[in-house]
Amino acid sequence: MGHHIVAAASIAATVLLATAMGPGLAQSQLPRPGQLPPPGGQPAPPQQRQQQTQPQQQAAAGPYKPVSISPPAPINDPSFEAFRKQLGAIADKKDRRALAGLVAQNFFWFGEKGDKADKRKPGIDNLAKAMSLDAKDGLGWDSLSGLAADATAAPFEERKGAICAPAEPNFNGQELEALTKSTGTEDGDWAYPFQPGLEMRAAPQPNAPVVEKLGMHFVRVMEDSGQTNQDNTMLRVVAPSGKTGFVPSDALSPLGSDQICYSKESGGWKIVGFIGGE
Repeated sequence: MGHHIVAAASIAATVLLATAMGPGLAQSQLPRPGQLPPPGGQPAPPQQRQQQTQPQQQAAAGPYKPVSISPPAPINDPSFEAFRKQLGAIADKKDRRALAGLVAQNFFWFGEKGDKADKRKPGIDNLAKAMSLDAKDGLGWDSLSGLAADATAAPFEERKGAICAPAEPNFNGQELEALTKSTGTEDGDWAYPFQPGLEMRAAPQPNAPVVEKLGMHFVRVMEDSGQTNQDNTMLRVVAPSGKTGFVPSDALSPLGSDQICYSKESGGWKIVGFIGGE
C-alpha cells in the first residue's frame, strides 16, 4: 500500500526529528493515520511492556536492495499556501495569542494510546502541550515553523475533512517489509533523504571525504557505537553497497514523524489536531 513523503521545509524542525533516529526509534514510533489504536484501548501487561522497553542489539551492517521513494505533489490550494505563510510568521514571532485564533476548539492529539487532548481546555492549550511551545529553548516553535513551511499533506482517515502534514513518501510497502526481514531490522531503523545525491562521508565532519552518494531510497541508520558524534549533527548510515558513513542529521527524516493536521472550515483553515509529541 502506498504512502506519501515529507518535503523538506525547515532544518530546525528536521533536526528535531532526525536526531531522534537510532536503534530504539522502532520501539517508540507512533501509529500513522489509519493505524491508530481504538479509543479506550487497554495498555499492554507489565511483562509485555518490560519486554518492549528492553534494548535490542542492531543487526550488523551489510548490503541491501534499496527501496525507492518518490515525493508527493504539494497541496494545490492558494488559500492553504496563504494560511501556511501566516502560521509560519506567527511561529517565528512565538505569538501564542495569534496562534490561538488558528486552532480549532475540538482539537485532537493522537499518541500511542489514542486521543490525549483534554477536551475541557482550549485547543491552543493542547497544541502547546503537544509541541512543547512553552519550553524555554523555543524548539517547539521552531518545529511549528518547519511544519508550516511544508506544502505536502495527506488525508487523515480518523477525521473527515482533515489533512495532516508533512506527508510521507510514496513507496512499496511490501518491498520495505521484505527489506526489513532480509536485514534483520525494523521500520524505525530506516530513514529517507530529502534530495537525491546525498553525500555520505567517511567521518562525522562536513569536510570528511565522500564515501558514496545516496539516491532517493530508504537508508539504514546505525547506532554510532564509537561515540564520535556526541552532538548528533551527523548520523551513521549504511549505503545499499554495505559501506557505512555519515550524513547530516537534517538531511534525513524517519517514517512516523510528528504531523500537524488542518481542516478548511467556513471561516478558513484551522489547525485541528496533532499526531505525535510526548
